[in-house]
Amino acid sequence: MIDFNRPPFVGKELDYIKQAVDFGKLCGDGEFTKRCSRWMEQQFDVNHILLTTSCTHALEMAAYLCDLQPGDEVIMPSYTFVSTADAFVLRGAKIVFVDVDPKTMNIDPDCIEAAITEKTKVIVPVHYAGVACDMDRIMDIAKKHNLLVVEDAAQGVNAYYKGKALGTIGEFGCYSFHETKNYSMGEGGALAVNDNEAFERAEILREKGTDRSKFFRGQVDKYTWVNYGSSYLPSDMNAAYLYAQLEAAEEIDKKRHAIWNLYDEALRPLAERGLIEQPFVPEYAKHNAHMYYIKTKDLAFRSELIKYLHDLGVCCVFHYIPLHSAAAGLKFGRFAGEDKYTTKESERLMRLPMFYNLDMKDAEYVADCILKYPKFN
Repeated sequence: MIDFNRPPFVGKELDYIKQAVDFGKLCGDGEFTKRCSRWMEQQFDVNHILLTTSCTHALEMAAYLCDLQPGDEVIMPSYTFVSTADAFVLRGAKIVFVDVDPKTMNIDPDCIEAAITEKTKVIVPVHYAGVACDMDRIMDIAKKHNLLVVEDAAQGVNAYYKGKALGTIGEFGCYSFHETKNYSMGEGGALAVNDNEAFERAEILREKGTDRSKFFRGQVDKYTWVNYGSSYLPSDMNAAYLYAQLEAAEEIDKKRHAIWNLYDEALRPLAERGLIEQPFVPEYAKHNAHMYYIKTKDLAFRSELIKYLHDLGVCCVFHYIPLHSAAAGLKFGRFAGEDKYTTKESERLMRLPMFYNLDMKDAEYVADCILKYPKFN
């Protein structure tokens, strides 16, 4: 069976984990945590990176830092992972879902402004498949209405909008290093922050509400409890695994794009015949080959094709069930405007195997199986 995903492995991970053990500091903010943060700060041109235990926790931190109050509203697409909404629901916010652009599956800027009320405080663009949202328009809307922007860049690590790294454009950016992502630490994430005052608050929040980070830097002679907080620090062993991949980011990026391009070129004849739709990447976006998906005729066709491929030893999967149709979505949110594309397009979308260690011959086999599907011929 050709798996849908396997965690990336470049070869130095175990050596670095041993080094972390030898350093004698396995808790948060050890040597490898610092190396990962420095790498991202330099690579993404952002002032501060805080490694976290997950992207979910990075989003939760961002929600806290936005100073949300119960009843405040947060605008986001319904086509996203539950953590995008959960983080703000935990602060008592009401989620306002809006429709997506069917070309990219990203939030449709045309739908945002109509959803704004006097209670709106935050816009959360989700960079689906590592393809940037239209950030200029989103930031203009946010500025006009005095709103904060939290980028869910879980899938957008090392992807760019007009040369700017995703996650560094809004007030806060949230990354994922889950085992399904381009670079992994098993479970993990990061919060990107440019504002120094917000960073100081974030450090306290991440360190259980204490100024412990200042203590370790010699800025205070003892640390104390100064505000609310929790423990969002990952083990340095997790960071050691991640750092091996950040060092090899160019190699990983090159391989993933080779797979992405192979699928795109091989399946183009089906798209030209109108049998499938392929991913669309706007000119302003530099994607990171996080995933390759196709869109089929409808839900029934997709289900049949997934089963056909599974029988041939190829694991393909669908993605999100729109949040606004889920029980919690109905409880904690509402859909603003018309669901013109979100549900319909989500039912057509299926994802192909995509991971760093995927053999190119296996990728060719995946494409060949799709091309030979009887209903395409």
